[in-house]
Formats: sequence, C-alpha cells, structure tokens
Amino acid sequence: MTNEIARIAVVGAGLIGQRHCRAVQIADGATLSAVVDPSDEGRAFADSIGVTWFAELSDMIAAGAADGVLLATPNTLHAAGANMCIDAALPVLIEKPIFTDIAEGRDILQRADAKGVPVAAGHHRRHNPLIARAKQSIDDGDIGQIVSVQCSTWFMKPDYYYDVDWRRRKGAGPIYLNLIHDIDLLQFLCGPITEVRAIESNAVRNNEVEDTAVVLLRFENGALGTVNVSDTIVAPISWELTARENPAYPATNEACYWIGGTNGSLSLPQLGLWTDNGAQSWWQPISQVKLIHGFDDPLVRQAAQFAKVIRGTATPVVTGKDGLAALSVINAVKEAAQTGQVVDPRL
Repeated sequence: MTNEIARIAVVGAGLIGQRHCRAVQIADGATLSAVVDPSDEGRAFADSIGVTWFAELSDMIAAGAADGVLLATPNTLHAAGANMCIDAALPVLIEKPIFTDIAEGRDILQRADAKGVPVAAGHHRRHNPLIARAKQSIDDGDIGQIVSVQCSTWFMKPDYYYDVDWRRRKGAGPIYLNLIHDIDLLQFLCGPITEVRAIESNAVRNNEVEDTAVVLLRFENGALGTVNVSDTIVAPISWELTARENPAYPATNEACYWIGGTNGSLSLPQLGLWTDNGAQSWWQPISQVKLIHGFDDPLVRQAAQFAKVIRGTATPVVTGKDGLAALSVINAVKEAAQTGQVVDPRL
C-alpha cells in the first residue's frame, strides 16, 4: 500500500502494549485499528479507547482488520505471532527481545525476507532524536577514536512487578527486559560487540531470573566497555530515569552512558560533549557544550516510521537483524555469567 493511512493492530494490552496503542493513535500516517488480547482487561482497555477488540491474532487477521501488526506480547509468544503475520503478508514490529531463540529467529527472518515481509524490532530508543544527534557527533569525529564506554542501568522495580509469573521465569529479568535496549544503543553508537564477560546474581529476590549483572565488553573497533545493571537498587542512573522518554518515571539529571574517545567524551542522555580544544592533555582546561536535539516521543516516532514501512515508503530504522544482534549479545551475557567463559556474540 502507498499514500494511505496505515491501519496498525497492537497485539498485547499490557503496560507497554497500552503505551504503543496511544502512540499509534497520535502518530502521523497511522491509525490504531485493533487491540488483540485474550484477557478481560485487554477487552476493557480496547473498549475504553474506542477500538475494535479481538481475543486472538488469528481472528484479527481473518477479519482483515490491519495493514501491519505491532507485537507487544510476552517474549515467548513473539515467534508464533511473527510467523502468523509473515504468513498473512503483514509487516510486523516486534517488541524487544525480538525472539527468545537465535536459531529460530534467524529462520523466521529468512522466511520474511523470502516473502518480502518487513520485520522491525521494537528498540524505540533509536527513534529518539538525541540518539540520532549522538550518532552524528560520534561519526563526525567529535570525540575521536572511541576508547571506552560506561553504561549504568540501576533502578528499583517494586515487588508487585514480579507478581506476574512470566517475569520471574527464564527469558525475563533485567538483562533480557531492560539491558537489551542499552546493548542495542551501544552497538548502534559504538559498533559491533565481539567479546562478552559477565557475572550475575539473584541474591535479593531469589527468583529464577537475575537481580543484578556486571558485564565487560570488547567492541570490534578495539574499544572496551563496562555495563552494570540491577533492578533492586534505588538510584538515579538508568535510561528510564534520565532520558525523560516516559512521564511515568521521575526524571533526574544524571548521566547513564559515557562514551570516551581520544578527542573528547560524550555523556548521555544529556548530550554533553567534553573537550579540551584539541590539547589532549590533562594539564589543559576542559569544557562542555550541550548538543542540540529535538524532544519528540520516540514511541510516537517509531509508530509513524512503522506506518511508512507498512505503506512501502521506508525500510525499518531498526531491522529484525538488528534486534537479533542485540539478543545475541544478551544471550552471550547469560552464557558468560553461567560458564565464566569469554563469549563471542557475533551472528
């Protein structure tokens, strides 16, 4: 389809699914045509926003109610949902992590390519204007050769968050549900990750999934990185609490990423560029400038871009392969933590 409003169905009416629904409703070139969720709560939500409700994805597809699908279901259901969309020739945007199994995900993406069905990954932070500006600054050489990266993602999830059973099981936890966004951004900004070392702990909640992990990374360009993630720490340093993407989170002014290079360093999400005017000496004064960027809602921008993909006027900003690459690093983090070995995550 071209030059039309893209009808998008959102599958899954949980916390993130509801946010996607509201984003689609206000995105340029898109309309929310259906909500798919088997629960009474899902039906009530669809009724509350005046949108057609379906219990099952197959019912929605049979009704021809959408031109594209946004999958916001639990991780373990992504593969089945993606396959149904591909069979129906419906472009699909899949929330992170895109799949739970690398080999299965690779097969699904190959089948989508063979059928000419676009698959996008729901790493919405890439649609944030500040990320585009950071990438431009790095590519322009503002910080020189990237040497080292620091990433902190500390936050406190309330106990009731884990009342939902699947969040306590394998495939959930802060590594899969939260850190995967950070990994996607680090690879986008700094290049492919080639080595992973990690340790993890579940000492606070004792769930099947981890509470905390510390990760060492080596990038293809030779840069090194450290990543520290925990959902059991009251702290001001995570993307959610610093980037002001979601008004549900109380914002702070702290940095959660530092990208350091031979000519300068960049803090995110503030986009503070620190340089010493080319002196490259710790004896010389150092100063900061704030790079200018827009403040558009990344979820709305993602929905609008997906509408273009559906209409055939654009390709995904974050491809299915990008999503699989981020998942591969996350799997490597889990493997490295369990085995104590160095893991190569490249597909």
